[in-house]
Amino acid sequence: MKEIIDKTIEILNRGGVILYPTDTVWGLGCDATNSEAVKRIYEIKKRADSKSMLCLCDAIGRVDYYFDRVPDIAWDLWEVADKPLTLILPRARNVAQELIAADGTMGMRITKETVSNTICARLKKPLVSTSANISGQPTARCFADISDEIKNAVDYIVPLRQNETENPAPSGIIMVGDGGLIKVIR
Repeated sequence: MKEIIDKTIEILNRGGVILYPTDTVWGLGCDATNSEAVKRIYEIKKRADSKSMLCLCDAIGRVDYYFDRVPDIAWDLWEVADKPLTLILPRARNVAQELIAADGTMGMRITKETVSNTICARLKKPLVSTSANISGQPTARCFADISDEIKNAVDYIVPLRQNETENPAPSGIIMVGDGGLIKVIR
């Protein structure tokens, strides 16, 4: 696995876009601080840039750097989550501007899955994570469901977990506002 992760990091550091397994569905990803790479994912997905994408992080200790102030309830929600949980948090910073919604929020998930966690840890930055499908089409639940159009558009397909056939659910999504106000999205 080390050689695969090394190649993945090399491609991400060059501004490349990858197709990779996550703690939920397969994702399109790039270095979340690289504006040109983020724009490329929007192009690949044929997605309006007004629709935001989330980021994965390997450790809760890295989150503070990407938000001006994380509401206290966010830490509690991540701590008690028993399944993948994306939190939409206010005052995002230190990422490509294209990832920050008009209201200043951005989605962040702490991944515990081995491949995506290792990529994030080695990259030392958040990794964009958006479903590997053309916008408006059904989410590809496993590698076999991903269209050739998506596969041909990326710079690298991580050759791990491709034979799995489970249909994992997408993450839960909760918006966390200032003052601890929360809104369950999914």
